[in-house]
Amino acid sequence: MNEVLALNNVSVQRSGKTILDGINWTVQDNERWVIVGPNGAGKTTLLKIAAAQLQPSTGTARVLGEALGEINVFELRTRVGFASTAIASRIPNSETVLDAVMTASYAVTGRFKEMYEDVDERRARRVLTEWHLSEYSDRPFGTLSDGERKRVQIARAVMPDPELLLLDEPVASLDIGARESTIKILSGYASHPAAPAIIMVTHHLEEIPAGFTHALVLNQGRIIASGPINHALTTEKLSEAYGLPLEVAFQGGRFAVRAK
Repeated sequence: MNEVLALNNVSVQRSGKTILDGINWTVQDNERWVIVGPNGAGKTTLLKIAAAQLQPSTGTARVLGEALGEINVFELRTRVGFASTAIASRIPNSETVLDAVMTASYAVTGRFKEMYEDVDERRARRVLTEWHLSEYSDRPFGTLSDGERKRVQIARAVMPDPELLLLDEPVASLDIGARESTIKILSGYASHPAAPAIIMVTHHLEEIPAGFTHALVLNQGRIIASGPINHALTTEKLSEAYGLPLEVAFQGGRFAVRAK
């Protein structure tokens, strides 16, 4: 096993507010993590550090063995796959789905003057097939449904064959059918031994795919629980994080939670 992420006493302050506070966390290359916690807990900020898009105010962060602040982050980012609505919003509506995925090879959104090889197109088409998108390859990105756009975001993130895959709410706002279809594909991908380390942020335990191995629970920028998923996502820890008596259930490889 190799460390793909190592945070040592990481804190982030913005405008006098502490967003992350003394985070110590490591992720190994064979682990699939989910991050949960209330709004404002610091989940997306933590993901941006893992994506080499944000440096901590204090502490040290190493991504794929490289210390942030000491290396060229633009080269590092090509080794990290990141799927988020913010990135998807920068994809031109007129861009074909094939090009939207293929441009991830250069870590850009919007095809311009880059020169792609046949191997790039073959990989992009293979990724589209894996994420059930091959029939949309020539469709403009702007014509897709929310569920199709979410899958394109993930396909883009997978395209460069990343060593670390980051997913920011990959099934948020989807209807039940689109959500369950995407979760099923994610579960198969996460369970494959050749898949990279994965970190996924979600607001809902029901959205955690089977095959995820670890969980990090945040509240007000601090870690409430961290470790193997069934030990971290407990009734006690989730109730503490959300300040509400909750009951966590686990059945058929999936989690559910409701107020007591």
